[in-house]
Amino acid sequence: MTDSRPTLLVTRPAAQARRFAESFAARFGEDWPKLLAPMQQIVARSVQVPEARELVFTSENAVAAFAALSPAAGRRAWCVGARTAVAAARAGFAPVTGPGDGAALACAIIGAAPHPPLLVARGAHQAFDIAHVLNLAGIETFSACVYTQESLPLPAAAKALLAAHSPLLVPLFSPRSAQLFAQAAQRARAPLWVAALSPAVAESCADLHPARLRIAVSANAESMLDTLAKLVAG
Repeated sequence: MTDSRPTLLVTRPAAQARRFAESFAARFGEDWPKLLAPMQQIVARSVQVPEARELVFTSENAVAAFAALSPAAGRRAWCVGARTAVAAARAGFAPVTGPGDGAALACAIIGAAPHPPLLVARGAHQAFDIAHVLNLAGIETFSACVYTQESLPLPAAAKALLAAHSPLLVPLFSPRSAQLFAQAAQRARAPLWVAALSPAVAESCADLHPARLRIAVSANAESMLDTLAKLVAG
């Protein structure tokens, strides 16, 4: 008997893809068809980082990469969301959990009167330049690229799914990942049901003209699962 459910296609970096797939399975069932097809890999950079009293992390990838370069020493770390805050705490920082996206985190930092200089540890591709915003607000802030997001080609199994006619359920978490997927899926025959983490992510894959598109209410994994449920429900 053919499974009528859309296949979940996850293109996040491997570790995040596995974790999201596990959360998806816990909610929708272990037997739901899915394929993990990472289109980026995280590569830490060995760089000199400026001295800073407080850190800003907009991803858990930045926490691990920065911690390998400079000791945490209990320094306060402004974290974009709960997942990043957990990673920061485990690395020895004193995390402050932000509201889930870079712009809102910048507002929270500005309103809290931090102790500069601050340092934003980031990847090579960033959706929001939080260091620029903080400097405009008069808070001395440095920026250091501590990891890169290297692109990976779609595996053959993912290409086969795109060439078929069954719907694909595709969560996209960043403008960068949306752009990479849009490039790889230009000739897709499969109807694409896309869950976008933000309007910027949705805009980055607009050229795909997804059969279904929904934008998450909040920038977190739980909200993305809610969005996927709405896509499945139609």
